[in-house]
Amino acid sequence: MYNLKSMKAEEFISHDEIMESLEYADANKDNVELIDSIIEKAKLRKGLDHREASVLLACDIPEKIAEIYNLAEQIKKDFYGNRIVMFAPLYLSNYCVNGCVYCPYHMKNKNIPRKKLNQEEVAREVAALQDMGHKRLAIEAGEDPVNNPIEYILECIDTIYGIKHKNGAIRRVNVNIAATTVENYKKLKDAGIGTYILFQETYHRESYEKLHPTGPKHDYAYHTEAMDRAMEGGIDDVGLGVLFGLELYRYEYCALLMHAEHLEAVHGVGPHTISVPRIKKADDIDPSAFDNSISDEIFCKIAALIRVAVPYTGMIISTRETESVREEIIRLGVSQISGGSRTSVGGYAEAERPHDTEQFDVSDQRTLDEVVNWLMRAGYIPSFCTACYREGRTGDRFMSLCKSGQILNCCHPNALMTLSEYLMDYASKDTRAVGEKLIENELDKIPNEKVLSICRDNLKKIEDGSRDFRF
Repeated sequence: MYNLKSMKAEEFISHDEIMESLEYADANKDNVELIDSIIEKAKLRKGLDHREASVLLACDIPEKIAEIYNLAEQIKKDFYGNRIVMFAPLYLSNYCVNGCVYCPYHMKNKNIPRKKLNQEEVAREVAALQDMGHKRLAIEAGEDPVNNPIEYILECIDTIYGIKHKNGAIRRVNVNIAATTVENYKKLKDAGIGTYILFQETYHRESYEKLHPTGPKHDYAYHTEAMDRAMEGGIDDVGLGVLFGLELYRYEYCALLMHAEHLEAVHGVGPHTISVPRIKKADDIDPSAFDNSISDEIFCKIAALIRVAVPYTGMIISTRETESVREEIIRLGVSQISGGSRTSVGGYAEAERPHDTEQFDVSDQRTLDEVVNWLMRAGYIPSFCTACYREGRTGDRFMSLCKSGQILNCCHPNALMTLSEYLMDYASKDTRAVGEKLIENELDKIPNEKVLSICRDNLKKIEDGSRDFRF
């Protein structure tokens, strides 16, 4: 039985409710009157429920899709402006006891060398990332209670925050590790993490259990209820995501929205981020073995409709995707991207990109400087800002500011100041020239004269060598 406030996975992600919603969507995908009413509701920027949003996803009327895309683009601008937050993944260990059939880290894969960074190696990776200009990391590790216990993760977080290399500093560490206990989530919170990220992979329970035949991840309920335990442990920023291509995309989209609705209803805070990865080629993994792959067109439609249905959430796209796909999907709703990523354990400290321990093939292999340059030439502000997390604007405090549009008063100047730091410390000559012109143009968009004056003063101080200003 469907109950969005239930704490049981099979009740807040109800298979019957999903199937009924998809049937409703099929029955109404050409119902222009209903579709128009749903789009009008979406224009209020309060979001849509899973059933309403499923109707729009099923709709294939070209002019209505164009209207949805235009709305998604405008909602993205209303909530996040033209800022794109930059981050990088940091792989700590590929030891894993699970049997996930879509991941090369699965326990039975004997082709890849197993590797776990010690603290000296973590420090080298962090220094290399700081030399690129990164300020925000998402740490990744396989599930292995012997090799990757929570104590190891906590030690790595402490090391990461402790490395100050030249003008570099990692100011926010997001964590993408396996589902764990309330007690362990409390430890992560105390360690000062930003967002706790956990991909569901698939919400279809039967498929989930087949895709995870062995290991602790096989437990669907324990995995699906992890965000509730994280919230109970004091982590108020959590990130959802499914791996598109494992199951039918309309099923996953509907369930993903149900999960977001559940978090909002129970905890008063929806997902801080939603990631949209697609299954990609990797060692021992052939994506064609999964028969639910989706086209670029459908992928972009999903992203646009996540933005429309959950307007406040940050949306993340990784270097799994090509430059052309990333360009389109950023326009339609994505607000965070990785740049210069290496998905192998210990990859950043190596001069050449290693491939033997990669979790997936990187499609966008440009350097961070090239990605920053590309974004600015397209009219975006690459932002290295971590101010909200460091100022305590997390959870419901962030959401209230975001939903009211007030977050723009902080984020826009913060983005410009952190971009200026990047330009001074790390950018190529051409990127710096493009960026300085962009910053000057963007300053004119700050409406508050006091904020503008402070921002200009801080930009001058950054030019003179000072760092780390924020509103």
